[in-house]
Amino acid sequence: MYDINERAERVFAAMQSRCSEKDMLRLREAFNLAKEAHSNQQRKSGEPYIIHPIAVAQIASEEMRLDANCVITAFLHDVVEDTDYTLEDIRLRFGDDVAFLVDVVTKKKKDHYDTTKQVDNYRQLLNSLHFDIRALMVKIADRLHNMRTLGSMRADKQMKIAGETDAFYAPLANRLGLIDVKSDLENLSFKYRCEQEYNDLEKWIAEDAKHDSERLKAFTNRIEYVLQNVGIEAKAEVYYRRPYSIWRRMKQQKSDFHHIENRYYIRITYTKCRMPLSEKSVCVKIYSTLTDYFKERPGSFQNLIDQAKENSYRCLRLMLLSQSGVWEDIQICSRRMVETSKVGCMAEIGDNIGDWIKRFRNVLMDIARQGNEENLLEEISTSLYYDDVLVFTPNGRSVILPQGSTAIDFAYKLGADYGLHARYAHINGKLSSIKTELKRGDCVEITFDNDIHPKADWLDHVSTYVAKNEIKNWLNKLKKAYDLCPVCRPLPGGDLIAIKGQDDGGIVIHRRSCQHAILMASKYGDNVLPAELPEEENTIYPVVFRITAIDRHHLLVDLIEHISNNLGLNIESLTTNTVDELVNCTICFYVHSVGEMINAKKHIYNINGVDEVKVM
Repeated sequence: MYDINERAERVFAAMQSRCSEKDMLRLREAFNLAKEAHSNQQRKSGEPYIIHPIAVAQIASEEMRLDANCVITAFLHDVVEDTDYTLEDIRLRFGDDVAFLVDVVTKKKKDHYDTTKQVDNYRQLLNSLHFDIRALMVKIADRLHNMRTLGSMRADKQMKIAGETDAFYAPLANRLGLIDVKSDLENLSFKYRCEQEYNDLEKWIAEDAKHDSERLKAFTNRIEYVLQNVGIEAKAEVYYRRPYSIWRRMKQQKSDFHHIENRYYIRITYTKCRMPLSEKSVCVKIYSTLTDYFKERPGSFQNLIDQAKENSYRCLRLMLLSQSGVWEDIQICSRRMVETSKVGCMAEIGDNIGDWIKRFRNVLMDIARQGNEENLLEEISTSLYYDDVLVFTPNGRSVILPQGSTAIDFAYKLGADYGLHARYAHINGKLSSIKTELKRGDCVEITFDNDIHPKADWLDHVSTYVAKNEIKNWLNKLKKAYDLCPVCRPLPGGDLIAIKGQDDGGIVIHRRSCQHAILMASKYGDNVLPAELPEEENTIYPVVFRITAIDRHHLLVDLIEHISNNLGLNIESLTTNTVDELVNCTICFYVHSVGEMINAKKHIYNINGVDEVKVM
């Protein structure tokens, strides 16, 4: 009824051309073991459980083109977890490598989990990257089949599994270059999380495709005709983006379905060229030919062959104006580039695993080693982003960052010490704040200052895991066993007192003149403690002066000159207003101690025209 053997034969057929005779025998042995081990088990749908391992093996062999040991692992991935067979049984029959892979994908049963069962499982997978990435590939194949059969589960289970997929498995598939697998995972997740929105988008996509079919057919026919005339055989095909991709674009562009850009794209895939040219040269020839016939949208060209995205997707991309007056999204590539985008990193493993896979492994190993358990999924999603931005250093080094990254992210990408002391940036030659968001193609130069250190608000202006982690580490080093009163703003060298909280036991340091401290001391005298703030070179405190002066030429210049140049203090803000020849100025700057503040006050009083200086 379920054609179990026939389904398994499809797996064997897919593996035949790239496996030795010995490996083919091992594959059949793995199937037979899984079939026997799961013989008395059923899935929630009521079908024999063995259908699931076969389907995972089929995804691994056909869609992801994994090696023999990975496909053997796909057959056996639930055997140790759900049956009486042990890992040692697997090792004896299939060797250490398969045993390692099965062990990684087997969920460990514990009486107590470090955080949650799910997070522990994620960390187990990440830790496997000390060896290789194949266990992740098998787990993604397993998750893809689970998502394709999620309809038989209860609604709460659907939400749990869909959430895991969206947060963990789809980003991993994306970074591994498994474009089709990633798309399937995120769309199935979206379908079970937001069924109504998913169904609406599917309906609108179908209506849109029907409405534009004749116009787009005329355009693609014209493209193929133009290319054929210069000796290039190519296929121009329209691909509508799937519901999840369009939903994300709607959110990003703050628009409805009918007004977002690029609901579809046109892929031009060449199959033959009569000129002996490289892949890139043929793509450039196609670009050159088409822009002779169609207008190119200024600034739309992207070279994603030399400057590929982090998931290794390659093409030339631009916008062309069709005969109908519509800007069309065009992607130019070879058939090999298309096939590579389907299997991702596995296309390179035979000869060279590739630098981008090494970077991928290093990122995940860093998360596994340092990541905060509670924020593990957030760290993964910020590290394995869907969209990226390619920027450059002044000497031409390319740097890939998540979309939304700032110059702070860029500085930390160059190295932890660079980020630690980043002061400002020049972006395309223009002086810019380090909090400036970067765009693809920007040339970025960071200016550093050893007196500059991360501030708490930097965390609101970074996207990369490395930057967030380094900033948090720095801020944690500065944390004291006490807090400072935000009202009286105590400084080192002043008359200070500490008061222990009645409820939480936390210690807050105040100036002795602080009215809140006086009130607390009168109520909870036993909680009053002696206090001292150490003066440290790298720790500065904000002070606010309110200054009244007689208006004159260069008054503000003299104020800034005294504070910044003569005293060497950093000004954060300055506001003024002049009424009837009198200037009221509020200025916030940073000092190391009370002594530095008193010295600044004395210098300001000596400025010509200053009548009063109040410390706020």
